[in-house]
Amino acid sequence: MNGTALVDVIIEAPEWEAVNLDVIAGRACSSVLAELGLDSERFEIAILACDDTRIAELNTDFRGKPTATNVLSWPAEEIELPTGQSPDLPHPDPDDPPVELGDIAIAYETCASEAEDQGKPFSDHVSHLLVHATLHLLGFDHINDPDAAHMEAIETRILATMGIPDPY
Repeated sequence: MNGTALVDVIIEAPEWEAVNLDVIAGRACSSVLAELGLDSERFEIAILACDDTRIAELNTDFRGKPTATNVLSWPAEEIELPTGQSPDLPHPDPDDPPVELGDIAIAYETCASEAEDQGKPFSDHVSHLLVHATLHLLGFDHINDPDAAHMEAIETRILATMGIPDPY
């Protein structure tokens, strides 16, 4: 069965209340897993819907960058990525409990500003960022050009299945 990923959305910033983030996140995260041939119901992801102040604190604490950003992700496990390729993906046993992939934080103000600046619907931009962050939880990265090209191609393909235009 390939249903919806188990996504736990914690709304910390009230602006997110007007956005159907549970649905957007479930669809985005499940689309990533489905594209990669993973059973969405076998994985859990926690999402913190916060504001720029909170994400700046997290960015400072975890990356040493004292500024707001759109999205951050913390994989539950460290995954080695071969350059320009896909990481080894987890395949949990159906009898085991769902695997925790990790945590994502997403900042409302930065996302809204970027969507407006880029002339994109807010929900499309948030979907893209959640697809991007979910790929990070699975071990994908964009640290060098081959990895970035590989990750962007996967993102574009996933977003197309969701009816969202190529963000690049």
